[in-house]
Amino acid sequence: MFIPLHDAVELKHIRAQYVTIGLIAANVLAWAFTTLAEPETAEIASLGLGFIPAVIFHYAVLDPSLIVVPTDATFITYAFLHVDFWHLASNMIFLWVFGDNVEDALGHMRFLIFYLLCAAAGALVHGLIGPSAEGPLLGASGAVSGVVAAYFLLHPRVRVWVLVLFRIPLPLPAFIPLTLWIIQQFVMLWLDFGGMVSWGAHVGGILTGALLVLVMRRPGVPLFDREIVTPKAVRHKTATPQAAPLRE
Repeated sequence: MFIPLHDAVELKHIRAQYVTIGLIAANVLAWAFTTLAEPETAEIASLGLGFIPAVIFHYAVLDPSLIVVPTDATFITYAFLHVDFWHLASNMIFLWVFGDNVEDALGHMRFLIFYLLCAAAGALVHGLIGPSAEGPLLGASGAVSGVVAAYFLLHPRVRVWVLVLFRIPLPLPAFIPLTLWIIQQFVMLWLDFGGMVSWGAHVGGILTGALLVLVMRRPGVPLFDREIVTPKAVRHKTATPQAAPLRE
């Protein structure tokens, strides 16, 4: 529907979004490792680190040779693996645009905990919807969905540059594209088209992110910030008054 490109909300409480950058780096490194590794190694990584509902809910048992981390840890580890470059890129651009301001509102450590809890909630909802599914869930979408929900509650009036229909760049108030995006996740889950996207993980992340930001944000950080921030590219400069030309 849209791709976020840029916003203009300045950081108020932190110098830099170290956790957001670290999470992006971890995701990119994990993708690079699984992409460059031998096919067998990549398969072990996806099965051993991916979230498999059938294993979690005891409908199936994972071959011991494929176990990389304790089963319960896959509630988190799945969120650092991606199917392909575009899967990775779409999640990371959302995290880059919206993550810094959520990290600013929560603080570094609380933002990391927030992100991981949203990832775990996304996996849980995915699993509850299809507890016998044997395919591994991969991707940061659940965690990133929580970040989007938190940003929506914090800065709905900020203007964000978005690429609409993948080709039209527009500066829109954040609540417009984000409301449409959030509604889409719930509608797609209700319609249950199946396919390669886990709408349940998205919805789990959204609900968790919206709830956690209420209690985890810094004291004094408001919800529904009333300040309207417009990207520099669309700010209008005040014209310098010029004297009317004299006639002889």
